[in-house]
Amino acid sequence: MDEAQFTDIVRRYRDHLFAIAFQYTKNAADADDMAQIALLKCYQAAAPFESEAHIRHWLIRVTVNECKRYLVSPWRRYTAPIEDYAETLGFETPEQSALFLAVMDLPQKYRVPIHLYYYEDYSVREIAGILGIRESAVQTRLLRARRKLKDKLEGENDAE
Repeated sequence: MDEAQFTDIVRRYRDHLFAIAFQYTKNAADADDMAQIALLKCYQAAAPFESEAHIRHWLIRVTVNECKRYLVSPWRRYTAPIEDYAETLGFETPEQSALFLAVMDLPQKYRVPIHLYYYEDYSVREIAGILGIRESAVQTRLLRARRKLKDKLEGENDAE
């Protein structure tokens, strides 16, 4: 892979990889590290990629694997409160901020499928392949995540 191709890949995918990694790590610095590791592995990959979809899928799979490896690592660092990071994002409406915080409050096994499905536009089958789980498990996780989000967001509205 030449430098121009790699630069194009970085430009197209760095934000997506960061967002996926952030769903796992809940920390901007660690998410940035995971995305960079995936991109570095892409640069060092010996085998050529077959298509644009192959590159995208490969990068996301590597990012997910690196995040899983990071989460079990004894070197895992302290994570800052998610609210501090949310303030830097500059959401247009309070509802967007509330939704972001509600998604980030979900357990990891629900957060990641929600992100891949709604923000990365992956199908249930593709998510199952990326996460290494059955399609029925992805569907169940999406269903449970939606219920949890609905309950949490409705509970906040009732409190107001």
